Amino acid sequence: MARKRYSAEQIIVKLREAEVLEAKGKSLGEIARSIGTAEQTLIRWRKEYGGLRLEQAKRFKELEKENIRLKRLVADLSLDKAILKDAASGNL
Repeated sequence: MARKRYSAEQIIVKLREAEVLEAKGKSLGEIARSIGTAEQTLIRWRKEYGGLRLEQAKRFKELEKENIRLKRLVADLSLDKAILKDAASGNL
């Protein structure tokens, strides 16, 4: 089965649909089937996106991307520092 990728906005919309269905008294399995996901996916989405509005979810994803970029930058700089330290001590 092909794996679908949902944007943060799509996930928020699906979670709102799930909240409406839950208020109507449907079980978690019925809710998951009606919005087209697995129960575990719905639980994971609730944990990650529960209570967020659309603009907050967009900002959250932007911050995650920026964090990944900054982590790569720190790793590169740490490697450069280690190389320079070895070169300065004459170990090359």
